Amino acid sequence: MILEKDAHEMRGPRVAKRVRGLSSFAKIVQLALLTAAGLLTLCGCGAARPSRYYQLTIPSEQAASQSADPLPTTLLVGPLLASHLYREDRIVYSTSGEQMGTYEYQRWAEPPTEMIEEVLLRRLRASGHYKAVYMHRSDANGDFALRGRLYDFKEVSGNPILARVTFDVELRDLKSGATVWTHFYTRDEPVGAKDVPSIVAALDRNVQAGVKEVLAGLEEYFATHPVKQAVSSASPASLQVLRSQETRRSVSSVMSSSSSLVAPRNPCTPPSSASEKS
Repeated sequence: MILEKDAHEMRGPRVAKRVRGLSSFAKIVQLALLTAAGLLTLCGCGAARPSRYYQLTIPSEQAASQSADPLPTTLLVGPLLASHLYREDRIVYSTSGEQMGTYEYQRWAEPPTEMIEEVLLRRLRASGHYKAVYMHRSDANGDFALRGRLYDFKEVSGNPILARVTFDVELRDLKSGATVWTHFYTRDEPVGAKDVPSIVAALDRNVQAGVKEVLAGLEEYFATHPVKQAVSSASPASLQVLRSQETRRSVSSVMSSSSSLVAPRNPCTPPSSASEKS
């Protein structure tokens, strides 16, 4: 009996150690499962918040009227300078004071500067008032460059919420290098509802109103400062007429010069009295 008791007492500590080891292993497995479940939950939350993208209304390039008489002028649009906030795709908002921020999952399809340049380009082309309109970063040559700077393109928090757009543009004569016309625009457009789509719609209306003012100002400038048509922009028929006129003038000039020359004297003709006196 004593021997059996001793053997039982010797087996007791070993069994207890095994039980404690299994308990620790189970805790480790449980912790790993909880961590994996947490990671899956985080991934699921990220997938539930996709990014949404917005853009301004880009006018279609409608053909100019056949009766329109476009100015013999080529315009180059851009660049439109701005803070780095408006050269990225984040939608900007401002709160009380001077604090500004951006939405994480609400973005523009393109940077605001590029979208406004595109609106200007399309509206100028659709007007039919100019011979050609191109982006300034293209290789096309032009007579005038329309460029500017964007200062505000954001939501202004408050009651009511406002959509603020502020920019200025200038028209530069590329031949003389002089700035011949400028325009400043700023406006706060009321927002209909407290959501991002309503803010985007208000910013869009504001931009369209500003571009409309720019087009009206340009038309007024060119109406009071007529542009003379260059010879290089004349039609082929007109150039042929000009060449013919130049040729006729050259021939007439040569004939006039020939008739003014003194004819050589015939040796058989006696000298005049004036020659004898000398």
